[in-house]
Amino acid sequence: MPRPPLLRTKPLSTNRRRTILKAGGTLLLSVFAPLSASAAQILAVRVWPAEDYTRVTLENDGDLKATHFMVPDPPRLVVDIDGLALNDTLKSLVAKIESNDPYIKQVRVGQNRPNVVRLVFDLKEAVKPQVFTLEPVAGYRHRLIFDLYPMKPADPLAALIQERDWTTGDAAPQSQSGAPEAIGKLETQAAGANGTPPAAPVKPTPAPAEPRMACCNMPKVTRMVTIALDPGHGGEDPGATGASGVHEKDIVLAVARRLKAKLEGHPNTRVMLTRDADYFVPLGTRVDKARKVQADLFVSIHADAFVERSARGSSVFVLSEKGASSSAARWLANDQNKADLIGGVNLANHDRQLASVLLDLSTTAQISDSLKLGSAVLKEIGGINRLHRGAVEQAGFAVLKAPDIPSILVETAFISNPEEEARLKDDAYQDQLADAITKGIKRYFAANPPMAKSRMA
Repeated sequence: MPRPPLLRTKPLSTNRRRTILKAGGTLLLSVFAPLSASAAQILAVRVWPAEDYTRVTLENDGDLKATHFMVPDPPRLVVDIDGLALNDTLKSLVAKIESNDPYIKQVRVGQNRPNVVRLVFDLKEAVKPQVFTLEPVAGYRHRLIFDLYPMKPADPLAALIQERDWTTGDAAPQSQSGAPEAIGKLETQAAGANGTPPAAPVKPTPAPAEPRMACCNMPKVTRMVTIALDPGHGGEDPGATGASGVHEKDIVLAVARRLKAKLEGHPNTRVMLTRDADYFVPLGTRVDKARKVQADLFVSIHADAFVERSARGSSVFVLSEKGASSSAARWLANDQNKADLIGGVNLANHDRQLASVLLDLSTTAQISDSLKLGSAVLKEIGGINRLHRGAVEQAGFAVLKAPDIPSILVETAFISNPEEEARLKDDAYQDQLADAITKGIKRYFAANPPMAKSRMA
């Protein structure tokens, strides 16, 4: 059978082939471009575990919408994120969950359906989740936040009491120098005047006596003194960053830990840290924690940064009701008050009214006592570092607004100054700072002994 004739085609010209290929490529782009444009990209994932709560942050290049629900027995948090494509950065979240996380056992990540990613948090216990978004601020892009809180919020006072076996007797631990001090023990120098003998003989010390917490015209009072130390920033809020890359949040936490150990080396003194690890604490929560433990003092610790690297020196600030004492103090207060924006506060649960009430309730007496405390601490710090200004400054720092607690903010040094940054990183200098602040607090109590409280833990 004869074969049918072959169909011969004329070869395409080079220009015609280019036209067809270009048209085909345009068609493919038109089909897939809407899909790729609608999918946000995860830029970074971070996990901040702490006893107070665990925070998980997804930083992305666009605003994300998420829904979530809890599944009991075993407890799980399920989160569906719309408009998101699974990528390696998001997958890395699995490896970021640490075994010591108080609330998260593990996390599973998967593409639940097109443009929807599902996260499943396997939990160690039931939690109260808060899921919210944050607008771009500072160096951050859009953030999707998961805060996992315990069902029963932590009680700062209960935690403080359980931390150790507190004692109110003279057998309490001695300070590192060996000199017996009783920061919280008020003892009249003439106890025999009212017929009450002293509880125990006082042994003379060979070294010159440091300021004691005593008042000549008061009856003997023995009680615990509680000091709240507030290491600034933390977690999503790094604070200022030095030229070498060291963060303010890490420096001030190290100083606060040293200061806590030194203060607790004295009898009748206990110390609460508003944060004891690298996590974010809102400004109002820091104040609230101090009030819940009935703190006698509140000391917030920071490290300055300024646009000019030549700026240097230590400072102490207290609250002002009438405006800042200088333009620099005003600038610094405004900068520090941005912590909630950078650290990330859930505005749905943020009590703005409470914050304004705290300022309204701040009394002249509180500010007066704060100035006395600040002057005592500033004098001691001046012995180890140059002072940026020779007097205590005032400005509207949100973290100093406890109406009933003398409160100061210590700027230890300028982390933006290379020389001072190097000192702040040095263990010996951190120890000197802690010593100086301790001596300042003792000096303050020597002249302003704490009164007996009707409420005692």
